[in-house]
Amino acid sequence: MGKKAKKKPGQDAASRCFGPAQAGGGKARQLIEAGLAHHRAGRLGQAEKFYSKALALDPASADALYLRGTVFFQTGRLEAAIDSLNAAVALAPDNPGALYTLGAALQEHGRPDEAIARYAQALRIKPDYHQTLNNWGNALQALGRLDEAVAKYGEALRIKPDFHQALNNLGNTLKDQGRLNQAIEKYAEALRIKPDYPQALNNLGGALTDQGKPDQAVAKLAEALRIQPDYYQALNNLGTALKDLGRLGEAVAKYAEALRLNPGYHPARSNLGNALLELGRTDEAVACHAEVLRGEPGSPQAHYNLGNALQEQGQPDQAAASYQKALKLKPDYADASLNLGIALTVSGRLDEARRAYEAAVALAPKRGVYYRMLAETGRVAGDSPHLRRMEELAKDLAALPEADRMELHFALGTVYGDLGRPEEAFGHLLAGNRLKRGRIAYDEAKTLALFERIRAVFTPELLAGAPENKDASRLPVFIVGMPRSGTTLVEQVLSSHPQVCGAGELTDMQRLADGLCSADGGATFPEAAAALSGEELGRLGAAYCAKLRVHAPQARRIIDKLPDNFLRLGLIRLALPGARFIHVRRDPADTCLSCFSKLFTDELAYAYDLAELGRYYRAYEALMAHWRAVLPPGAMLEVRYEDVVADLEGQARALIAHCGLDWDEACLAFHRNRRPVRTASAAQVRRPLYASSVGRWHAYGDLARPLFEALGA
Repeated sequence: MGKKAKKKPGQDAASRCFGPAQAGGGKARQLIEAGLAHHRAGRLGQAEKFYSKALALDPASADALYLRGTVFFQTGRLEAAIDSLNAAVALAPDNPGALYTLGAALQEHGRPDEAIARYAQALRIKPDYHQTLNNWGNALQALGRLDEAVAKYGEALRIKPDFHQALNNLGNTLKDQGRLNQAIEKYAEALRIKPDYPQALNNLGGALTDQGKPDQAVAKLAEALRIQPDYYQALNNLGTALKDLGRLGEAVAKYAEALRLNPGYHPARSNLGNALLELGRTDEAVACHAEVLRGEPGSPQAHYNLGNALQEQGQPDQAAASYQKALKLKPDYADASLNLGIALTVSGRLDEARRAYEAAVALAPKRGVYYRMLAETGRVAGDSPHLRRMEELAKDLAALPEADRMELHFALGTVYGDLGRPEEAFGHLLAGNRLKRGRIAYDEAKTLALFERIRAVFTPELLAGAPENKDASRLPVFIVGMPRSGTTLVEQVLSSHPQVCGAGELTDMQRLADGLCSADGGATFPEAAAALSGEELGRLGAAYCAKLRVHAPQARRIIDKLPDNFLRLGLIRLALPGARFIHVRRDPADTCLSCFSKLFTDELAYAYDLAELGRYYRAYEALMAHWRAVLPPGAMLEVRYEDVVADLEGQARALIAHCGLDWDEACLAFHRNRRPVRTASAAQVRRPLYASSVGRWHAYGDLARPLFEALGA
């Protein structure tokens, strides 16, 4: 959310309040009166000339100094304004207008304490000066003295109940206090007094977005922009509301429009970077946040945002450095400590990651996500103070926001599972999954129908038409399977070979498939794939390989380990006939219960209900049986996780041979591979092979009966 827009201190009053004109005549007085006529008409340059001429005749004219200082303030020349107004006040210390405008100039110059002193002087002379009380409130807000600011706005409103600027500013302060509902009431009250007040419309729109009502926010922000089309703060806030509605392309356009109006408006550039990141345009996101940092090198938020973009770009070490800079600037930045832990986990620096998670917990001991990430390091002992704290929080779950309750359940489910307390673990997993399932929309019928459509489209006849020339497409190796089936372990083994790069879970093929449509625009994947010509399939494969090659220009094989590419094996076979597929299988119950124990970063909507999870698994098994039948011999190697655990070398040799490479002993020391690993298995694959995950489902017995029934077990 961008910063809310406020009027400059004194912006309204400075153009109207010129203080009581001093009695007297003469040439200097005539020049001041002529300047005032231009001033009131908004011709500030002409007004300044007349005031300067008056001062040339009478350098001790307090009125001329005051009025010229007002022009300087209104035209942004703050130091000149302060000098001129100080001189005016020295000559006429009882002029409340001069004191007020001097306070406004000091405030705009970043000197709120001095501004408050001048406002206090003005009010001693003119106690009912409501504009001064309003600006005093603004200065107190700038100093973080929010309760005092609320009181000053209240005083201004007692004097002038229809003072819409004070209502707007009071709303801003209440919002900063976390009193969102009251803030919205004040913005609405200001708009009842002045319906065409763009600042209040903008701030109301921002507050509605924060309240989780982006659809209502869009209407208010659009109205603000109808009144003031060049209102770049409102464009920024409109972008955020659209982003929250999932309309990312429109959000990017609004942020860009705000930046065209004001290229130096860092909130819009920061929000643009975040939206680009959600669109997967990571390079552009990194560039956006780097540009913000050039303008705001001391901003912890900017370092944090850059860290997030670098993390998505696959540069966890650089991301960690950015988070560390954010923490140096803001030591209590708990989210930066959390994301630092994630970056360190991805890099395999597990001890450092654990310390970062522990620091996040210490900073915000009621945030469930921090406990969950700490739990996933596998380092929470039964006598740990962290476990005791989790258990204390669990005694009063109603006191926690729903998101933190959900995260805490998953954390306790993980810890109790590691400690061999399955009933307690499963109780928390059921509760956590129930909360998660209630937060997402999952159309099971549509999902399962997709599996049927894929089988219907990718017939043996269609796949028999794959091109024969395989040389140009031998670069990619696709590892597929269910999440939590051992795909990360297999990738780690393969990527330990010096000629192989493990690129992780890439979404490039998913995007290419999702972007397919028929000539008439009616059909999409999978049906649109059947209509592609050989030339079109070749272009699709070339586009994919061009993106893939960026990850490792010298590698002979590059692994794409997005598990659900099992949905796209037919399309991949047609576009990249030389590609190799590796299907990783694991015991169905172990696979599904491992999914059920994780709160995934990606939205795996089927994973949070045992029966839905079981039915999804059966549909996956049926589709894999289809691929087994229609793909040519040798295209897909199937590997069982349990076999890898029991016979690492034998399975590793088979994997390397399938990829057409010579054997290398480094594949047996996969846990020493320092490549970034960004999946939920990031900590596990840093350890030597262990068998404790095999047959783990037996510990849950009848607790998971809905799953077993759905699996047909």
